[in-house]
Amino acid sequence: MNIGVLALQGAFIEHIAILTKLGVKTIQVRLPKHLERLDGLIIPGGESTTIGKLAYFSGLMEPLKNFALNKPVWGVCAGMIFMAKNIGSDQPTLNLMDIVVERNAFGRQIDSFVSDIHVSVFSNGCKNPFKAVFIRAPRLIEIKGDARIIAMLPNGEPVAVREGIWMATSFHPELTADNRFHEFFLETVLITSKK
Repeated sequence: MNIGVLALQGAFIEHIAILTKLGVKTIQVRLPKHLERLDGLIIPGGESTTIGKLAYFSGLMEPLKNFALNKPVWGVCAGMIFMAKNIGSDQPTLNLMDIVVERNAFGRQIDSFVSDIHVSVFSNGCKNPFKAVFIRAPRLIEIKGDARIIAMLPNGEPVAVREGIWMATSFHPELTADNRFHEFFLETVLITSKK
């Protein structure tokens, strides 16, 4: 299994460290040719406007969209914004997931927080909550079409969504010692590759 991590800007090193720990071969994606032979892709947190502009100038926008047609993609924080169809502003996005996202809706850097969340797709997701790290996190305003909520804050607010083979989280699983989101993504990749 080969997993790519978009390495234009943001927390890509942290994802690579977890994937390496899980025994998965990783490739830093900076150019279209880096998408070849990948089974899945993680778009890390960072600054969504910068990621979009760098992807555009690197000639990655169309190759990323084409890759996502058949391969699992997971967007984390800024990656969620980059994957959304509607973000309420004009910046380059992949326009993939049928979700409406508001940037930085949980506040500035100083407003960062950690919260237990319940994850419906984990076998023990309600009894064993995931400690989610929120940093300038986007908010899921609306979930449409085939998109489904897979994790919520204790107040019921959605913070993770799945649409087919795509996943997006408004928080940073790579900043915890809990690898369940990465393992879940790898399961999706494995199932997809067998089809």
